[in-house]
Amino acid sequence: VMYLGLTFSIAEMSPALPHTGAAYSFARTTMGPWGGFITGLCENVEYVITPAVVVSFIGSYMGSIFGTPAEFQPVYWVFGYILFVGLNVVGVELSFKVTLVVTLAALACLVAFWVSAIPVMDFSRWALNIGVGPDGAAVELPNGGGPFLPFGIGGALAAMPFAVWLFLAIEQLPLAAEESVDPKRDMPKGIIAGMGTLIVSAFMILWLNSSVANGAFGLSTSLEPLLDGFKAIYGTSIASLLALVAVVGLIASFHTIIYAQGRQIYSLSRAGYFPRALSITHGSRKTPHVAMIAGAVVGLVIMLVIWFSLGAEAGAAAIGGTLLNMAVFGAMLSYVMQALSFILMRRNMPHIERPYKSPFGVAGAVLTILIALVTIYFQLSDPIYRSGVIGVAIWFAVGLAYFALLGRHKLVLSPEEEFAMSKGTSEYKSY
Repeated sequence: VMYLGLTFSIAEMSPALPHTGAAYSFARTTMGPWGGFITGLCENVEYVITPAVVVSFIGSYMGSIFGTPAEFQPVYWVFGYILFVGLNVVGVELSFKVTLVVTLAALACLVAFWVSAIPVMDFSRWALNIGVGPDGAAVELPNGGGPFLPFGIGGALAAMPFAVWLFLAIEQLPLAAEESVDPKRDMPKGIIAGMGTLIVSAFMILWLNSSVANGAFGLSTSLEPLLDGFKAIYGTSIASLLALVAVVGLIASFHTIIYAQGRQIYSLSRAGYFPRALSITHGSRKTPHVAMIAGAVVGLVIMLVIWFSLGAEAGAAAIGGTLLNMAVFGAMLSYVMQALSFILMRRNMPHIERPYKSPFGVAGAVLTILIALVTIYFQLSDPIYRSGVIGVAIWFAVGLAYFALLGRHKLVLSPEEEFAMSKGTSEYKSY
């Protein structure tokens, strides 16, 4: 529900404000420079941290494929960043072609899993194999038949920070507005089609992956749930091949978020909100290579510091837990700001041309804000999630101090800045 409200709001705003800044440009237009910077900072946390979490999962799968020790994980991370940042630096055309191929391959892998799982699934036996022990902790029910919500509505709400991961970063599509042939037509179609695909795939995976051997209880502690699902169906004799199949989806996510990360940092730098050096583009390729490299270096350094300071086992847990929740917390804050931008645009800028209008209107944006705030509440109330929130607070403190002391005095007339200053009356431009 939250993501439907968000994506339809973005589907209306993105063709009306078709700038590569996306969320930041929406907020800049409706809430001024401070609103734009705070929204951009929220997304910056999400787009720098999310690739780090995804590449850690890729490393885990690659370890299963090649049988390497845990200490080898950082090698996979470094190789992944170099390869996919390099592909994005080479050019938009190649990046989009790789994105299309890898995404179709990932969807094919999911369909293969669905087709394989349906004949052997047993929802009652496996998906309902979690009960509550005398101490209030989860226990496995060997024969299944447990309650649909063993920990009640509260338990379901407490899991929302992880449920968000099924849809996280769908909102990145407007960052490609300036590369689109016709953003006023393509943006709404693309984001709605993407959201529809995610809804179907998320439902099928949650339903079928938990309905095969090991079930929901086994998956609750798994770092490789899709691989474990394949193993439950086909056994472990072809585990390496299955891991290679399962990792394709992660590669698709990693590649596209690296693209979004570069465009997001570039747009904030181009307008003066981040240091101007970050918006330097490649001499021949014309891609924002400095922004992509800088974002990748920050994400990778954070991972390596955690890994080597905590050790392999504790470091992996921190990256998969703390960093994941940092990304989710930044995303929730950005969703609140984007939904608020939509409401303010509807109220204060009725004259702006809107090639597409959200069928959910202001009500959908309000629901997005409420659900995002509920997710934040559960992140703040659970000690496991809280460390991620603290990490974001530090990120914000540094960013806000920079903008207050330096950034706000160095703003330049970027396309989105010019559009915002004219209150939506100037002609759309793309540099």
